[in-house]
Amino acid sequence: MRFEEQRALVTGATGGIGEAIARRLAEEGARVGLHTYSRAEEADELADELPGEHEVLHVDVMQETGPEELIDRVQTRWGGLEVLVNNAGRFVEHPPDEVSYARWREDFERTLALNLAAPAHLSFLAQDELADGQGAIVNVSSRGAYRGEPDAPAYGASKAGLSSLTGSLARKLGEQGIRVAAVAPGFVRTPMVEQVLEGEQGDAIRAQSPMDRVARPEEIAAAVAFLASEECPFTTGAVLDVNGASYLRG
Repeated sequence: MRFEEQRALVTGATGGIGEAIARRLAEEGARVGLHTYSRAEEADELADELPGEHEVLHVDVMQETGPEELIDRVQTRWGGLEVLVNNAGRFVEHPPDEVSYARWREDFERTLALNLAAPAHLSFLAQDELADGQGAIVNVSSRGAYRGEPDAPAYGASKAGLSSLTGSLARKLGEQGIRVAAVAPGFVRTPMVEQVLEGEQGDAIRAQSPMDRVARPEEIAAAVAFLASEECPFTTGAVLDVNGASYLRG
């Protein structure tokens, strides 16, 4: 897989999965737009580390004008895209039997805004930028879309919606030659969950997979790069499970 001369936008590109995706695409020759909202300094450091020239794009895509601002900045700087990776997301526990209605509404609205609405709006806006109808959109979903997330229902619901959106856009945008697919990771060893993995729950989490471990961010990035590449265009519409057989769906 090579992405020479290709332009790729990765949302949530700092830390964990997003950083691994950005690194993989840059190493394969892409010029990467490193989107961030709250970690501009980390994004600047990442841009300096990566081979090639890259852009840091500091935009809040949860705001009404955020998606338009982000795509407009990409168009102004690059004139188009070949790859859009919708990775930015949030996971917040809000068990329905423990939180107030106000907290429930807030967590649901904010989670759906970032995990589902923002990817939908960015995909809509990017369709005219995707290399004259020959580009790819890859969404980062989750096994939680299928197994459920009882302590974080908004996360599970948003990722289920994202997986469904992937199929809908694949069918429609395929008419223009645009490929749309998704990855659905399970537990991934990122800085945000390192403490959990090293704590009391660590062994049980690792035991969910017969491989007795969780995924590395680089493994998710490899799957994203494959789906974004032109090596197997007929994977459009696919949601690729990358969960180490920790959850199997029919």
